[in-house]
Formats: sequence, structure tokens, C-alpha cells
Amino acid sequence: MTTMTDTSVREFKMPDVGEGLTEAEILKWYVQVGDTVTDGQVVCEVETAKAAVELPIPYDGVVRDLRFPEGTTVDVGTAIIAIDVSGDAPAEAETPGEAPETAPAPEAPVAPETKPAGSGRQPVLVGYGVATSSTRRRPRKGPELPVQQASVTIQTELNGHGPAPVSPAPASSAPTVPAAPAAGLSRPLAKPPVRKLAKDLGVDLSTVIPSGPDGIITREDVHAAAAPAQAPAPASLAQAPAAQAPAVPAAPAASYDAARETRIPVKGVRKATAQAMVGSAFTAPHVTEFVTVDVTRTLKLVEELKQDKDFVGLRVNPLLLIAKALLVAIRRNPDVNASWDETNQEIVLKHYVNLGIAAATPRGLIVPNIKDAHTRTLPQLAQDLGELVATAKEGRTSPAAMQGGTVTITNVGVFGVDTGTPILPPGESAILAVGAIKLQPWVHKGKVKPRQVTTLALSFDHRLIDGELGSKVLADVAAVLEQPKKLITWA
Repeated sequence: MTTMTDTSVREFKMPDVGEGLTEAEILKWYVQVGDTVTDGQVVCEVETAKAAVELPIPYDGVVRDLRFPEGTTVDVGTAIIAIDVSGDAPAEAETPGEAPETAPAPEAPVAPETKPAGSGRQPVLVGYGVATSSTRRRPRKGPELPVQQASVTIQTELNGHGPAPVSPAPASSAPTVPAAPAAGLSRPLAKPPVRKLAKDLGVDLSTVIPSGPDGIITREDVHAAAAPAQAPAPASLAQAPAAQAPAVPAAPAASYDAARETRIPVKGVRKATAQAMVGSAFTAPHVTEFVTVDVTRTLKLVEELKQDKDFVGLRVNPLLLIAKALLVAIRRNPDVNASWDETNQEIVLKHYVNLGIAAATPRGLIVPNIKDAHTRTLPQLAQDLGELVATAKEGRTSPAAMQGGTVTITNVGVFGVDTGTPILPPGESAILAVGAIKLQPWVHKGKVKPRQVTTLALSFDHRLIDGELGSKVLADVAAVLEQPKKLITWA
């Protein structure tokens, strides 16, 4: 065990990457003990209640210690990694399994998190776009982390990251891991989907015999390893340390069958979303209105815009014109764009529109927004929407992108749903739900014809918006989608 009293060792603390958040979960380490790092290099990925963020290290040196394993939730301000800035590698590389022994004692000095004077560099805490080095995993210098627990629990969708132990145990307490020389032990090779499958089935990848090329573990290997492990699962649950008992909600032992149930801890984005929706539903008095509209002309305009040279390379779809229609409706009815100040008992009218787009991601529902969307031209709005959706799907939406929304659009139609009653994002005045666009019989020019039809639902805060104002906004959106030429006449 190494005592962190050397002045050449710098500790990097968990920063506040989300405007006042108090904790973050370490999703993935990109470095290991003994690795050489440079100023600005991304060393880990963390997830807050708002988004996943990569953290760069503000030092040059050698990794001396990783204070917490992947999957651990760490309070802001807690040291998570120690760097030897003298450039000398530690005499004996410490393994992640020894993290509890090397945790900083209260009396240990805490070195500043900045470079020496004269460097001219300010530490970057969030780390968006500052690192130019690759974030691929480096070869490990020590043994792999032991399995967290024998019970079958999985984390919220983490895009295939490895098992996430809460408190690592010494190698001697993990009888399921075959004995092997420490120097030869390495991280099992498996693709993210295979790691996710192993996590779901409670299989320790270090115990799986690979059959794929170059020693890669396949899905079949995981299933084969899981088959004999089904029977002893209840026994291993009974042997779990008492400290881990709170991870499984109290219930009669006979009522939990790992083969029939899966328990998913609620954390990160999903936990924050759940809390926000409950708060919104029971704080803002919701009213929802509906209208069914013929959008045949809008779809024809979408096809024409796809051929327009001003939209080459841009994503043009019905959502683009729906967003523009909502922006036009807000311009015609500006009082709808407001928020409620409970402290001062005031209605705050917004003279800008930050248009939120609800997006389903592997980590849960998020609502990033387009800043000052009311100032954007149609091609600019198309570019913004394309970038917003792509970033959200990759799980790289920044916390700042999800702050300050005023109104939101949620497109439930992509799932084949006709309509719904959406819940307001906290602090916003209205949310528009767009249903599936379907070919339906419709009375057009006095005759029943097949037309492209959809249903819109507008939920709004009745403290801010009365029935008349809400109805006008929804009617204006429908009018633009039925007659797109109003984008010109109402401009």
C-alpha cells in the first residue's frame, strides 16, 4: 500500500460537471495504474443525473492510483485519481482491488488541482472537446476488478460498459475467479453487447472460456457459462456480504427468483427524469387539448425541400416543419412562452424560445433544447435538429444543452402511437406531442379521400395559460401544418 504524502503526487477530484449536481457515477476508466498521461487527456467517463461526460486530467505524469472502480457513485469534490507528476512510475503498481486500502485519509494533504504557476492553463472540468488523444483502452498493468456480487442485478443502460462494482473485494474472497499469476491477468476481450449480456445473466467474464478469434468472448460463450450457474444462484445470494444487503429491496427470500425477475437500480438520467416528472405532475396543473389535422400538404413540402439545394446534406422530415409551425404559433401568441416564479409569485414572460426536443436514449429520456430557436432559418433549424438528435443518440448531450428550455416537442408518432398526454418538463409552459402520421379517409373538398392525418396534443401549465390561449396555440400549429403557405403569410 502506498501512502499519498509525496508532494509529487497530485489528486484529481470529481468536478461539478452539471451546474450544482452533488455526485456522479464513474462509467469507464480509460487509463490504469502505471499509465502515462498528459495534460488534457481524457482519463474517464462519468454519468451525472443529466448526461455522460468525459473528464480530462490537468496534469502530466504517471497514474499512481485509481481511487474508485467503475460503477461507483462518487460525491463531487472527492479525489478519484492520483497522478505522480515527477514522471517516475510507482515501484509496485497498485491494483484497483486495493482501492479501499489506498483511499485518502482525512489528514492526508490535498494538492491543488492546477498546474504550476506560469503554465497559463486553466483546468477544464467538463471536458467537451479539449482532448485530442484517443480514448481507447490502454493495456492494464494489474489484475482485473473482481465481480461485485453474485446476485443478478444490472445497471441502467450503460452502453455495454463492464461490471460496475460498488466495493471491490480482495482476490482471496472471490473463489469463482480462477487462480492465475497477477502479471498475466488481463481484461477479458468482449464486445459491448456481449458485456451487457454477461451483466444481465450475472456472468463474470473472467471465468468464461473464449471461443472467438483472437480470444474474444462470444454470446454463445456467455450462455454456456451461464447455464451451469443457474442452480447455485440462490445459495450464492445467501452468502453475499451483509454490507451489500441494501442493494436488494427487503422482501421475503422466497419471493425473489433471479431466473424470473431482474432488478434494475434507478440511477443517473433515469432517476433524475423520474423525480422531475413526479415534481412537474404534482406542481403544475396540467391541461391537455387535442386536434386531428390533415398534413398531406406538409408531407408534400417535405419532399420538395429534400430536393432543394439549400437543404443538401441536412435532415429534412415532418418534425422540422412541426417545429417551425410551433415557433410561428408562439410568435403569434407570445404569452404562451413563460414560466412560473413560485418564490416571487410572478409570471416570467420569455422573449426567446429554447425549443426542447424529447429524445429517447440508452440512458433514458432526455430533453436537450435548441437555444434561441426563434431566430433560426429553416435550413439552420434543420441543421440544429440533426445535430441534437445525433448527439443524444450517442449519449454525448452536454448538461448545458438540457438547461433553460421554454417549450418542448415530443414525437410519439415514431413509435406508432396516435397521441398521448405528455407531462411538462419542469419550468416549461407547454409541450406538444405529435402522433403517428397515417393514411386515413378524410373529407377533402367535399369528398372522402385518403389523406395523411395526425393528431396533436398540447399540454400546458394552467397557471400560465388559460384554455383560450392554449387553444389558439394548438389551432395555429394545426393551421400551419394543414396549409404550409401560412409559414409565409404569418411570417
